[in-house]
Amino acid sequence: MSSSLTRRAFLGQAGTMAALAVANPSIGAKSETSSARPLRLGGPIFIKSDDPAELAEEHRRLGYRAAYGPKVEATDIDRIKAIIKEFAARDVIIAEVGGWCNMLDPDPEKRSKNMAKVKDRLAVADLVGARTCPNIAGSYNSHFWCGPHPKNITEEFIEATVENCRAVIDAVKPTRTTFSIEMMPFNFPTGPDDYLKLIKRVDRKAFGVHLDVCNVMNCPERMYNNGAVIDECFRMLGPWIVSCHAKDLAWEDYVQVCMREVIPGRGDIDYRAYLRGLAGLSTDVPLMLEHLKTAEEFDEGRHHIQSVAHDMGLSFGSQGA
Repeated sequence: MSSSLTRRAFLGQAGTMAALAVANPSIGAKSETSSARPLRLGGPIFIKSDDPAELAEEHRRLGYRAAYGPKVEATDIDRIKAIIKEFAARDVIIAEVGGWCNMLDPDPEKRSKNMAKVKDRLAVADLVGARTCPNIAGSYNSHFWCGPHPKNITEEFIEATVENCRAVIDAVKPTRTTFSIEMMPFNFPTGPDDYLKLIKRVDRKAFGVHLDVCNVMNCPERMYNNGAVIDECFRMLGPWIVSCHAKDLAWEDYVQVCMREVIPGRGDIDYRAYLRGLAGLSTDVPLMLEHLKTAEEFDEGRHHIQSVAHDMGLSFGSQGA
């Protein structure tokens, strides 16, 4: 049974499910909020369990009220129902179901398989009520799925990305989630101006913004002034932002421009600007830790972000936050 057929059948019998799911304000009218409302932080967890209740409980134990989508297929309706029920019962939203792959792979067969994967993941995101199914635009690089290539900021690349985004959204027709693209340092879109152009050209209600501010810092000027760049991202893209990634960047002592991802708090990213931007949004947008290796590294990053929030008078709505 195909994902799309499963999705239609599931949504057709799920009239009572809306009461179980945490509301997704990224589609339709925006809710009014204030800067005093709790923010949502999330990240990977490290318990060995497939039980939705145990997974949701572990998120709350760590001070998380947002989660990456638990492993599930579109055909596993009972598990999807359990995920919705148990996570909603603990006020943990599903931030994203990632579709991470190269939608512009130079190999036609790989590109076709990747597009099918993204459509499937968007269908799952819609079923579980995730805020978004994020991906990157991709790359014409044949060796590295998000690597640099001279054509990655050309009109050909942009038009192909617009077509891909429309194709994914139009195939799934999501009603409870969005499809989104991350900005990347050397592939379109590289900044908020690019992303605004992409939003207008894709022209789909279910197209959102997945914001990773570290990916925007692709030159010394932006990095030195990253707080102002973060402010600009929220100012220009705020109405479309559905989820965010949390990491940090540190300069490397090297003759060429070189920045490395590090644990939040060990780099130079202005987290006061980042949290200020999140607090100013009219929607309940999650901030998700990523790309660290161990539970201890995620603990350190989480504690740093919670500490900055505390100093700003902000809360993540959970113990220790």
